[in-house]
Amino acid sequence: MKREIIITSDGSTTIHMPEWNEQYHSKHGAIQEAYHVFIKNGLFVHPSQELNILEIGFGTGLNCFITLLEAAKQNRSITYTGVEAYPILEDEILQLNYVSELDTRNFAHKFEEMHLFPWNEKQEVHKNFSLLKRKQLIKDIHDKDAFDLIYFDAFGARVQPELWTEEVFQKMYDSLKQQGVLVTYSAKGSVRRAMQAVGFSVSRLPGPPGKREMLRAIKN
Repeated sequence: MKREIIITSDGSTTIHMPEWNEQYHSKHGAIQEAYHVFIKNGLFVHPSQELNILEIGFGTGLNCFITLLEAAKQNRSITYTGVEAYPILEDEILQLNYVSELDTRNFAHKFEEMHLFPWNEKQEVHKNFSLLKRKQLIKDIHDKDAFDLIYFDAFGARVQPELWTEEVFQKMYDSLKQQGVLVTYSAKGSVRRAMQAVGFSVSRLPGPPGKREMLRAIKN
């Protein structure tokens, strides 16, 4: 499928797929969306200083990179697992401007390392941040009570409804530890009901720029 790099409203890049009219991140601002959904309403609300995080949709590596930056700032110990079935290409990685937009040139090599690390091998990115990238379909996830926090950043239900079902959220529920948290940019009623059906307590929260609401789910 054709992919092209575009500039979003906050000046940061994302990947656009014309055939689906879908982006990896919000066209209203890739960095703004990532910080609002996954950092402000995910990482910042979890009290633990040591976290195991699962990301569904590693994609451009933006969510992973900003989590690394926050881990370094807060001196939090994070083990990050990123699941991606179809990794982006090296020439696409080179066109992403997150390092310059975040003004973190001293971490530029870390962003490159994250993408160049081999798949399915745990690697230390920073003294308190390790990364395991798993080249894997969601249907093949079978973790149990392993994660404190899930960033659910799959492509939208409009183009990939099979990724937003009760079956998938049962896998997410099983993957989380007790009181574990899942955050996602989606606010669809069908998504909220699928989460609730498998046992999550779900809250609607104000969304990032260009989106009225988002969802946060807790495993009770």
